[in-house]
Amino acid sequence: MYVCICNAIRETELRCAARRCRGNAEAIYGALGRAPQCRQCLDEADDIIADELSSDSMGIAAAA
Repeated sequence: MYVCICNAIRETELRCAARRCRGNAEAIYGALGRAPQCRQCLDEADDIIADELSSDSMGIAAAA
């Protein structure tokens, strides 16, 4: 599924970037070499990033 139509950023791409980089949607977009255009996607992107980070920390807690 596309999260950002303007930049053609898919959810899987955003999740992978969120695991490699830290920050909000704008920071992750920057890490992908893109910048928000219409900005309508930023709230959803932030939610996906937060979900990915919480899933990532759950995996670390389970491994400990």
